[in-house]
Amino acid sequence: MSQQRINRRWLYVQRPAHESTAEHYQLDETTPAPTPADGELLIQAVWFSVDPYMRIQQSSFRTWEAPHPLNTVQGGGVVGVVVESRSPAFAPGDYVSAYTGWQLYATVAASAVRKLNPKDAPIEYSLGVLGMPGRTAYFGLLDAGKPKAGETVVVSAASGAVGLLVAQIAKIQKCRVVGIAGGQEKCNYLKSLGLDEVIDYKALPRSKDDVDYDAILAALKQACPQGVDIYFDNVGGTTTDAVFNLINLRARVIICGQITQYNGKLDSVEMGPRFLHRLIYTRATIQGILARDYVDRMDEMLPVMIDWLNSGKLKYEQTVVDGFEQLPSALNALFHGKNVGKMLVRA
Repeated sequence: MSQQRINRRWLYVQRPAHESTAEHYQLDETTPAPTPADGELLIQAVWFSVDPYMRIQQSSFRTWEAPHPLNTVQGGGVVGVVVESRSPAFAPGDYVSAYTGWQLYATVAASAVRKLNPKDAPIEYSLGVLGMPGRTAYFGLLDAGKPKAGETVVVSAASGAVGLLVAQIAKIQKCRVVGIAGGQEKCNYLKSLGLDEVIDYKALPRSKDDVDYDAILAALKQACPQGVDIYFDNVGGTTTDAVFNLINLRARVIICGQITQYNGKLDSVEMGPRFLHRLIYTRATIQGILARDYVDRMDEMLPVMIDWLNSGKLKYEQTVVDGFEQLPSALNALFHGKNVGKMLVRA
């Protein structure tokens, strides 16, 4: 019975001023696993998603929702196996994708999970290329960006969970793609995927805690001689300032993430963006995107992404950390560029 199982939970107990580290969490290993009610499932998590948005939720200000409450389980997506089912639609042993957070056991309404078919793809892909990051990349680029063949697309954090997919989807759409990433190994990998140009921001001079503006602008000018038609922004900061000076007429700027601002700058942000006057001259548009806006279109995306994976058009990478106890350090590692592709923790 579930009452005989002891849960393991990471509780979010302290709001970080700068980096999010283990001191902002408390590991609880004393609480019995819950019991499912009618229409619910008890699932045991197998894979945990680790994402930059978790740091946004630790802001003390409202973002797309209220701040993550203290002394509660850290929210997040998981892949779990059904242990007990009080729903006729699921049986023990079924794999599901759910949002139950950093805990080993959880009850969840059967209507709130997605059943996974391991024959389609590895189950953990539902947290990456076939889940939230994939949805963000696919609809963010194709719906918001509306790419046309021959256009120049710049992708910052191009080796990350979303950026890696955006860059490849842009190539599938026959665009010219410029990726920005940190470190020679990541840049070499991006080049192997067929990107037209790759900028290693770690090889450029730095100013304070961000890449030097003049240096990144010069690198972008060289990589984008015809300007920028679509900028898929995952980082913000001086990189975005520099891109704004190169956007073409009717360019589309897609704001997906601002990772340079998350540690210590969420609640007292830097001045910027500082080059919005460029939007006047070019009549460009800026659009922010959230994966949740496209949840009801998963059936539209999944067959296409699975076909691209199976045909080899789309390569998928993930960084796996083993051990439930490693979740806080895995989240921190995202902000130090320790991942290629999707960051996952395996229980």
